[in-house]
Amino acid sequence: MNELLSEAIGTFVLILFGCGLNAGLSLNKSYSNKESNSWSVGTFGWGLAVTLGVYASQYSGSHINPAVTVGLLSSGEIEFLLAFQYIIGQCLGAFLACVLIYIHYMPHWSVTKDQDVKLGVFATSPSINSKWSNLNSELIGTFTLLFGLKFIGINNFAEGLNPIIVGALVCAIGISLGGTTGYAINPVRDFIPRIAHYVLPISGKGDSKLNYSWIPVLGPLVGGVLGVSVYEFLFNNTHDIYLYLSLGFFLLISSLSIIENKK
Repeated sequence: MNELLSEAIGTFVLILFGCGLNAGLSLNKSYSNKESNSWSVGTFGWGLAVTLGVYASQYSGSHINPAVTVGLLSSGEIEFLLAFQYIIGQCLGAFLACVLIYIHYMPHWSVTKDQDVKLGVFATSPSINSKWSNLNSELIGTFTLLFGLKFIGINNFAEGLNPIIVGALVCAIGISLGGTTGYAINPVRDFIPRIAHYVLPISGKGDSKLNYSWIPVLGPLVGGVLGVSVYEFLFNNTHDIYLYLSLGFFLLISSLSIIENKK
């Protein structure tokens, strides 16, 4: 076992259960696709997916998210070359999971005519198209994730309980903050499945909307750095250039969002 393989396994589990949940809830003629299912079912399912992914990648510390890896890199808690291995593993695991989801739901693609539903199995999309607000939503959601992960880390739980707490955090973020963009809060949760949607021969799939793909990548990366930096400032009284850069970026995007939506 090594860090790359550990992250690949953990991210594979995350995307397999998460995108599998999306497929079950949205594709036509799936027994999971019932009118009684709601947003809360999806957020709970993704919370479970994260929990299982964390359990599966204990060897490497269970990042399963480049935003986590880059955030910890900014605070010196992981070396650059190791961070690179983590991200490669995360991308590999995510793509393999998407291929398996495609194969598993093979007969459902052709009977599902809505192209947005098919894309939604793999990737997120905003409820309202508002570039800077969408970017800010991803930033704030991932800030909350990383800040939460750091303060969860200073508490003592019974052995093996931490992944459940992390899953509960992701579930809470989804319920409270996820309604704007679908809360990718993880670049490989959106970008790699979106690429899989682009390259796989999915029946009647339509546009992969790659022009939106930078938002759930950049927002989480900056939000992750901000979350770690704010934690270090508040709890350890340390600050560095990453705090000022990420905070400045957040203030800039917030200003652009206000201007964009001013009526």
